[in-house]
Amino acid sequence: MSDRGPERPVLSFLGAVATVTGSHFLVEHRDTRILVEAGLYQGLAELRRRNWEPFPLSPASIDAVVLTHAHLDHCGYLPRLVKEGFAGTVTCTDHTAALAGIVLRDSAHLQEEDAQDANRLGWSKHRPALPLYDRDDVERTMPHFRPVAFGQVVDLGPETAVRLQPAGHILGSSVVVLETAGRRVVFSGDLGRASHPLLGPPAPPPACDALVVESTYGDRHHPIPDPDLLATTVTRTIRRGGSVLIPAFAVDRTELVLLELSRLMVSGAIPRVPLYVDSPMALAALEVYRQALREGSAELRADAAESLDALGGLAVTTVTSAAESIALNRPSHPCIIVSASGMATGGRVVHHLEHQLPDPRNCVVLTGYQAEGTRGRQLAEGARQVKMHGRYVPVRAEIVQDVEFSAHADADEIVGWISSAESLPRTVYVVHGEEHAAQALATRLSRELDLCAVVPRLGERVRLG
Repeated sequence: MSDRGPERPVLSFLGAVATVTGSHFLVEHRDTRILVEAGLYQGLAELRRRNWEPFPLSPASIDAVVLTHAHLDHCGYLPRLVKEGFAGTVTCTDHTAALAGIVLRDSAHLQEEDAQDANRLGWSKHRPALPLYDRDDVERTMPHFRPVAFGQVVDLGPETAVRLQPAGHILGSSVVVLETAGRRVVFSGDLGRASHPLLGPPAPPPACDALVVESTYGDRHHPIPDPDLLATTVTRTIRRGGSVLIPAFAVDRTELVLLELSRLMVSGAIPRVPLYVDSPMALAALEVYRQALREGSAELRADAAESLDALGGLAVTTVTSAAESIALNRPSHPCIIVSASGMATGGRVVHHLEHQLPDPRNCVVLTGYQAEGTRGRQLAEGARQVKMHGRYVPVRAEIVQDVEFSAHADADEIVGWISSAESLPRTVYVVHGEEHAAQALATRLSRELDLCAVVPRLGERVRLG
């Protein structure tokens, strides 16, 4: 890629094509380069290797990064960009900045820990195994953040400006509205749902020349929630003397899981057994939500205070030290453990799975989308063994998938969101979904809304107007 940008605005798809991870989208006009999202690839080994490949352009040539939200697949590559020379600003909401700091510090810690374990135990082919970035890289990244309010117009370069509007996915999540040289492109990021118990729904998209929309659930509908699924699962597991392990994303998902467990315990639908939250990151993220409530954030639903207050009354044992976490690998009594990460790609939950999966008394409850190539996906698809820390572990525990906790819009909700625009976009680019999901959504948008809907190729460049 040359140092000089095009005379007319161009959009390039540098990630999140035929996969739900690694979001990177570049908008160029003359000497201005804006990167929307800086996500980490997760899941399949061939995708994770992309994190180590040279970035398609010099990070030093990027003027600014704009983030939709703080999940790792949207912000987790930022420290690597800074490490390789990025010196611009990172525009996002204040809640995204707060949560991203938590997420990135945890990501660096896990990468350093994994590299140390790989070198000590010899399960990596790399000699020595190294982290993609470390905690010092994260601390050098944080000063680049420039939080802005929803609706605030921010100049990013000549003829280029951005504003953010609520996406309703997690706290701080945004739809990005980028204007350059008279063209407007909108990036959905991850779209939330109207049924989120804490957050308001996504704002309708504005009129635009191009819309870049996610398709995580682009080929399916969320089923009608089974209100008894979690209760019956927990109850039968406890009765047979087992423990319930719930892998959950630390940001937003853990809060929703705890809200439901609180409701079930108060109503008597599940036994009052010890409940552990083994994720320092989740506890830090919960405090950001509580701070948003104290500040009267407009993102929160009117009844969010009641829900968050219920969490305050829930008898939860927070697990902070490594020694306390290790003790939960083989609980001495039936209990419920909520731990990150949500797709079992890393973190403390992997150690718990390693010890608890072989015991048929136990149960693992998967609470959201499981990307291709992740341990969570393998468990959801019925794997009888999974590989962790260089060895295979038999799966004898019960595996249950509870889709009630998904914070992603499904196909109907995405189509409904697009159709609510004041005028439909000229072109829709369908990204951030596995290939079959993206293609299904593009086909549906073409058929039902008569839109020019395209699934782009990795590295493809298109003109904005």
